[in-house]
Amino acid sequence: MVKVITLMGALVFAASVAVAAEPLLENYIRTYDYAARLEMKVSSQKLLDMLEDGKAVLVDIRFKEEQDAWGPSFALKIPLNELPERLGELPADKIIVTACPHKDRAIIAMTYLRSKGIAARYLTDGLLGLLANLRGDDAKYFLEMYKQNK
Repeated sequence: MVKVITLMGALVFAASVAVAAEPLLENYIRTYDYAARLEMKVSSQKLLDMLEDGKAVLVDIRFKEEQDAWGPSFALKIPLNELPERLGELPADKIIVTACPHKDRAIIAMTYLRSKGIAARYLTDGLLGLLANLRGDDAKYFLEMYKQNK
Protein backbone atom coordinates (compact mmCIF):
# COMPACT_ATOMS: atom_id res chain seq x y z
CA MET A 1 0.00 0.00 0.00
CA VAL A 2 2.83 2.44 0.88
CA LYS A 3 4.52 1.73 -2.45
CA VAL A 4 1.28 2.47 -4.32
CA ILE A 5 0.81 5.78 -2.47
CA THR A 6 4.44 6.75 -3.11
CA LEU A 7 4.10 5.89 -6.78
CA MET A 8 0.87 7.89 -7.04
CA GLY A 9 2.56 10.86 -5.35
CA ALA A 10 5.46 10.67 -7.78
CA LEU A 11 3.07 10.53 -10.75
CA VAL A 12 1.11 13.55 -9.47
CA PHE A 13 4.36 15.48 -8.98
CA ALA A 14 5.63 14.55 -12.46
CA ALA A 15 2.32 15.58 -14.01
CA SER A 16 2.39 18.95 -12.23
CA VAL A 17 5.94 19.59 -13.46
CA ALA A 18 4.93 18.69 -17.01
CA VAL A 19 1.92 21.02 -16.85
CA ALA A 20 4.12 23.87 -15.57
CA ALA A 21 6.52 23.55 -18.54
CA GLU A 22 3.82 22.82 -21.09
CA PRO A 23 2.68 26.37 -21.97
CA LEU A 24 6.11 27.48 -23.23
CA LEU A 25 6.70 24.37 -25.33
CA GLU A 26 3.10 24.25 -26.49
CA ASN A 27 3.22 27.92 -27.50
CA TYR A 28 6.52 27.37 -29.31
CA ILE A 29 5.05 24.48 -31.27
CA ARG A 30 1.81 26.34 -32.09
CA THR A 31 3.69 29.37 -33.41
CA TYR A 32 6.37 27.35 -35.20
CA ASP A 33 6.86 28.55 -38.77
CA TYR A 34 9.62 28.93 -41.37
CA ALA A 35 11.20 31.83 -39.45
CA ALA A 36 11.28 29.76 -36.24
CA ARG A 37 12.80 26.87 -38.19
CA LEU A 38 15.68 29.08 -39.32
CA GLU A 39 16.07 30.80 -35.94
CA MET A 40 16.61 27.53 -34.01
CA LYS A 41 19.71 26.66 -36.04
CA VAL A 42 23.22 28.03 -36.26
CA SER A 43 26.13 26.88 -38.44
CA SER A 44 29.63 26.58 -37.04
CA GLN A 45 30.77 29.58 -39.13
CA LYS A 46 28.01 31.77 -37.65
CA LEU A 47 28.65 30.36 -34.18
CA LEU A 48 32.30 31.37 -34.37
CA ASP A 49 31.22 34.94 -35.19
CA MET A 50 28.70 34.94 -32.32
CA LEU A 51 31.32 33.63 -29.88
CA GLU A 52 33.85 36.25 -31.00
CA ASP A 53 31.23 38.98 -30.46
CA GLY A 54 30.31 37.61 -27.01
CA LYS A 55 26.70 36.97 -28.07
CA ALA A 56 26.60 33.21 -27.50
CA VAL A 57 27.85 30.36 -25.36
CA LEU A 58 28.59 26.93 -26.78
CA VAL A 59 27.31 24.11 -24.56
CA ASP A 60 28.83 20.68 -25.19
CA ILE A 61 26.05 18.29 -24.14
CA ARG A 62 27.88 15.03 -24.84
CA PHE A 63 28.53 12.42 -22.15
CA LYS A 64 31.36 13.27 -19.77
CA GLU A 65 33.58 10.54 -21.20
CA GLU A 66 33.18 12.01 -24.68
CA GLN A 67 33.99 15.48 -23.36
CA ASP A 68 37.09 14.16 -21.59
CA ALA A 69 38.29 12.41 -24.76
CA TRP A 70 38.08 15.49 -27.01
CA GLY A 71 36.27 18.74 -27.54
CA PRO A 72 36.53 22.52 -27.67
CA SER A 73 38.20 24.03 -24.62
CA PHE A 74 36.01 27.14 -24.86
CA ALA A 75 32.72 25.23 -24.54
CA LEU A 76 30.69 24.98 -21.36
CA LYS A 77 30.53 21.24 -20.63
CA ILE A 78 27.12 20.09 -19.40
CA PRO A 79 26.10 16.54 -20.38
CA LEU A 80 22.50 16.32 -21.62
CA ASN A 81 21.47 14.14 -18.67
CA GLU A 82 22.75 16.82 -16.23
CA LEU A 83 21.14 19.78 -18.00
CA PRO A 84 17.99 20.03 -15.81
CA GLU A 85 20.07 20.31 -12.62
CA ARG A 86 22.61 22.74 -14.12
CA LEU A 87 20.39 25.33 -15.79
CA GLY A 88 21.73 27.95 -13.36
CA GLU A 89 25.15 27.73 -15.02
CA LEU A 90 23.79 29.09 -18.30
CA PRO A 91 24.18 32.84 -18.78
CA ALA A 92 20.81 34.52 -19.23
CA ASP A 93 22.23 37.30 -21.41
CA LYS A 94 23.57 35.09 -24.21
CA ILE A 95 22.19 32.72 -26.82
CA ILE A 96 22.85 29.14 -25.77
CA VAL A 97 24.08 26.96 -28.64
CA THR A 98 23.91 23.25 -27.90
CA ALA A 99 26.29 20.85 -29.62
CA CYS A 100 27.17 17.19 -29.97
CA PRO A 101 29.17 15.45 -32.74
CA HIS A 102 26.29 15.61 -35.23
CA LYS A 103 23.07 17.19 -33.98
CA ASP A 104 20.64 14.63 -32.56
CA ARG A 105 21.30 15.28 -28.85
CA ALA A 106 21.82 18.99 -29.51
CA ILE A 107 18.27 19.24 -30.88
CA ILE A 108 16.90 17.54 -27.75
CA ALA A 109 18.84 19.96 -25.52
CA MET A 110 17.76 22.99 -27.56
CA THR A 111 14.11 21.94 -27.35
CA TYR A 112 14.38 21.38 -23.61
CA LEU A 113 16.00 24.79 -23.07
CA ARG A 114 13.35 26.51 -25.17
CA SER A 115 10.66 24.78 -23.09
CA LYS A 116 12.23 26.58 -20.12
CA GLY A 117 12.11 29.95 -21.87
CA ILE A 118 15.85 30.02 -22.61
CA ALA A 119 17.07 31.44 -25.93
CA ALA A 120 18.71 28.40 -27.48
CA ARG A 121 19.83 27.11 -30.86
CA TYR A 122 21.57 23.95 -31.98
CA LEU A 123 24.77 23.62 -33.99
CA THR A 124 23.64 22.36 -37.40
CA ASP A 125 26.95 20.86 -38.47
CA GLY A 126 27.79 19.58 -35.00
CA LEU A 127 31.12 19.55 -33.24
CA LEU A 128 32.62 17.70 -36.19
CA GLY A 129 31.69 20.60 -38.46
CA LEU A 130 33.06 23.08 -35.95
CA LEU A 131 36.31 21.10 -35.83
CA ALA A 132 36.59 21.35 -39.63
CA ASN A 133 36.31 25.15 -39.37
CA LEU A 134 38.93 25.49 -36.62
CA ARG A 135 42.14 24.49 -38.36
CA GLY A 136 45.45 26.24 -38.81
CA ASP A 137 45.27 30.02 -39.09
CA ASP A 138 41.50 29.98 -38.58
CA ALA A 139 41.91 28.32 -35.17
CA LYS A 140 44.65 30.76 -34.18
CA TYR A 141 42.61 33.78 -35.26
CA PHE A 142 39.44 32.55 -33.52
CA LEU A 143 41.14 31.83 -30.19
CA GLU A 144 42.90 35.21 -30.19
CA MET A 145 39.62 37.05 -30.90
CA TYR A 146 37.65 34.91 -28.46
CA LYS A 147 40.08 35.56 -25.61
CA GLN A 148 39.99 39.31 -26.27
CA ASN A 149 36.19 39.44 -26.16
CA LYS A 150 35.61 37.00 -23.33
